[in-house]
Amino acid sequence: MKILAVLYNGFKAAKAEPRLLGTVENELGLRPYLESLGHEFYVTSDKEGPQSEFQKHIVDADILITTPFHPGYLTRPIMEKAKNLKLCVTAGVGSDHVDINAAVDHKIQVLEVTGSNVTSVAEHVVMSILNLVRNFVPAHEMIERGEWQVSDIARNAFDLEGKTVGTIGAGRIGYRVLQRLVPFDCKELLYFDYASLSAEREQAVGARRINDLQEFVSKCDVVTVNAPLHDGTRGLINKKLLSHFKKGAWLVNTARGAICEADDVAEALKSGHLNGYAGDVWNVQPAPKDHPWRQMKNPLGGGNGMTPHYSGTTLDAQARYAAGTKTILQNYFEGKPQNPADVIVGVGKVESASYGQR
Repeated sequence: MKILAVLYNGFKAAKAEPRLLGTVENELGLRPYLESLGHEFYVTSDKEGPQSEFQKHIVDADILITTPFHPGYLTRPIMEKAKNLKLCVTAGVGSDHVDINAAVDHKIQVLEVTGSNVTSVAEHVVMSILNLVRNFVPAHEMIERGEWQVSDIARNAFDLEGKTVGTIGAGRIGYRVLQRLVPFDCKELLYFDYASLSAEREQAVGARRINDLQEFVSKCDVVTVNAPLHDGTRGLINKKLLSHFKKGAWLVNTARGAICEADDVAEALKSGHLNGYAGDVWNVQPAPKDHPWRQMKNPLGGGNGMTPHYSGTTLDAQARYAAGTKTILQNYFEGKPQNPADVIVGVGKVESASYGQR
């Protein structure tokens, strides 16, 4: 078989650190295994446009491997050209770079390494919340500039204790965020999700479900987004919903950038309606240099906690999703059943409820 992988360039870092498995240079550690079975393995980072290596090689590829961190966008028109394609594997979590409905129509299976980076992302969420609430980034930038004016930082620094924090999505990542927030003695932990947690899980973290999204955001000092991107969540956080946020609330999004309307978030931060926005996901990746989220600030010159998309690709996470990708491939080659939790699209059918109700 021909197996195509779209990964990101690691350059010097990947050569110096072989545990950077998700890079072009280190190839998820898959080449010896795949070539020992006689398969052709092609790896590239070039993914944009019809002349890209991605689109050239997808035409006769049997399997596509890609990541959420440097996604090869598998659209319906590209699937039309990929006559041999039968399996798409996400090395990580989140397969919104694949047109799920088109995959169903073309009988292309879509699998991801469920759970491989959920802890990594949950930790990043809590870090981002603390960075915003404590006004950390402007404080650090002040030190780098050689300045020292405590009042300029302290005027917009708060404790997380006593605040109401809510997660949009209380699945594998969202629930772990709630677990990690328990020791901070927040005033209340809330969640918004189409499905309720069990009574036992709610009690374990002391969380309460709010069914109405506008009511939910109006109660929160901090909102964190931990939901997949699909037709029901795309553009979910827009100017209208932001108007229901508490003035001065903080928003953290490590799910998918397109869940938030970029310009609306930037305007809410500029006006001070949002006190801060943090995340590592962008509606286009890599993000263009003029993306509004790169330079946006609140009226006090802070509130921007954006990073490149790396929360789910720590070295620990890379080891897990590289191993999980190999397991998925082994199962496919040997005709063994896959872990049901990894299957987003089976043969001609959506298997996961995470990508919207159908």
